[in-house]
Amino acid sequence: MRRGTWILVAAACATVLGILIGFHAGSAQDVKGKKPSASPTPYNPYPPGILPADLQSELDRVQREIAFIFQQALAEFRALPPPNLTGQPPILQGSGYAMVRTLGKLMNYDLNMSALRDTACASCHMPYAAFGPPIPSVNLTMIAYPGSFHFRAGKRNPQRYSYSPYFPVLQLNETQGLFFGGNFWDSRATGYLLQSPDAHQAQGPPVDTQEMMSPDTACIAFKLSQAEYRPLFEQVWGKDSLNIKFPSKTEEICATPGGAKVFGTDTTPVKLSPEDRLLANRAYDNWGQSISFYERSKEVSPFTSKFDAFLASPTTTPLTPDEMAGYALFRGKAACNTCHVDGRGSTQTPGTGFDGIPSTTTGTDTSHAATVNPLFTCFGSANEGLPLNPRNAFYYQTTPDFFGFTANPLGFGYRDLGMGTFLRSGFGTWPNPNATWIPFAPNVDGQFQVSSARNVAMVPLCPPGSPPGCVACPTTEAPGPYFQKEFFHNGYIKSLKQLVHFYNTRDLFFFPVTSGHCPPGTTEKVDCWPMPEVRNNIDMTTGNLALTDLPCASAICGVAPFPSPPIP
Repeated sequence: MRRGTWILVAAACATVLGILIGFHAGSAQDVKGKKPSASPTPYNPYPPGILPADLQSELDRVQREIAFIFQQALAEFRALPPPNLTGQPPILQGSGYAMVRTLGKLMNYDLNMSALRDTACASCHMPYAAFGPPIPSVNLTMIAYPGSFHFRAGKRNPQRYSYSPYFPVLQLNETQGLFFGGNFWDSRATGYLLQSPDAHQAQGPPVDTQEMMSPDTACIAFKLSQAEYRPLFEQVWGKDSLNIKFPSKTEEICATPGGAKVFGTDTTPVKLSPEDRLLANRAYDNWGQSISFYERSKEVSPFTSKFDAFLASPTTTPLTPDEMAGYALFRGKAACNTCHVDGRGSTQTPGTGFDGIPSTTTGTDTSHAATVNPLFTCFGSANEGLPLNPRNAFYYQTTPDFFGFTANPLGFGYRDLGMGTFLRSGFGTWPNPNATWIPFAPNVDGQFQVSSARNVAMVPLCPPGSPPGCVACPTTEAPGPYFQKEFFHNGYIKSLKQLVHFYNTRDLFFFPVTSGHCPPGTTEKVDCWPMPEVRNNIDMTTGNLALTDLPCASAICGVAPFPSPPIP
């Protein structure tokens, strides 16, 4: 079932993927509703064009949306039936699932959990964007999102976390010589201790110096002890779980962003007794476990898409001709299924699709699905040869901010080696808990996690009767005329059309230049792909798929290379 255009591939793949959908410093408030007496000076080391003009208003918009959902979660908490802890081992009979799920939801949408009480986990992961980044202008420009202290920003495109609880603990398959599992783009949330990479991942942003910025994990236990939903936490995790004797200066310490010069190298500035530190550590584990259970719920990872219905009964819920064409290409000539596996085999002919050999397909796989809830990932990692993206705000954070913190002293000398950096316990990642993995670091330099393709095309949709050009649904104020997304770890790709074009022509239009410096007569992302940021371990499954092209709307395909003028 072949179509002669790769724009059809893009559209059809977008369709089949789409059916997988089933500081403002003055705004920071403490738990008593009082604003800080002094606001830190915002951090802006960026050249013109990096921070979008509407950044502050968009951050405010997302804050309002988060506050609204948080109030909904509070109502769900209050409506829970009384718990019945019974049995041996004791179990919250009947309501246990609902209690842990609701607790995780409250935590996920709680702005108070950040250093300046203005950023929640959801600030980078909103439902209408498939629990991914919710601000179109940021997706187009600075890539990484500003954290609690504005405008200190992260390093990467926030990864969607729907279906992330299903990723296994990071492991090395020694026979294959390949790593599988973990969470985050570089798989640093191994899950080795909690045996859940997703719960491990949830422990990252609260103390990340670029995100929620708490300087100590004990700050989360401290704020949970003040939270309106503390009774729910204690019902789930024990009535004494938050009975911690916090020092008098805990509020002041926890309101200072991590990395501040005043802390030096101290990662536990909240000085607790050994007994209280043990309770605080346990509460932090419970934080991760609760959020992970929420992310596993049908509210985040439902398996209720049209594609799921198609797998259950192809005759009852058939795919349209375009969807079926996209699915055939997904598993065949377009080679998507070689990494974003669907529970069946890829029909791409072995040995084709790279090194100058056009991609061919053996035909359509008509076998029954071997997996009825496929995640469209192999749980592995790959280096797709993406160019360095000079729009990423992280490259410009080379000077101290108000708190004396410098996020990236390396500037443009920084290279994101992904898993390779993690295995070396390098700059900007976490410690590697398994010393036997260190020798494998050179083999995975430049590799990033193969994300689930579920929900990849999800954007806010217009309700019936909306005016032409509208894309905002009632749950978001995100501006039109369309919702700008970003793809891959560094946000270099801006649409599924660009994504397929990159896979199709990366090796055909390669130039040894950096972004913004394509030769005269060529156009970046059209007939010029700058050199990869990391040149070794490049995945050659794609790069020359021999798919043909048709034009698409300028609003989708006409996103010019940024910035302008080019940055060296």
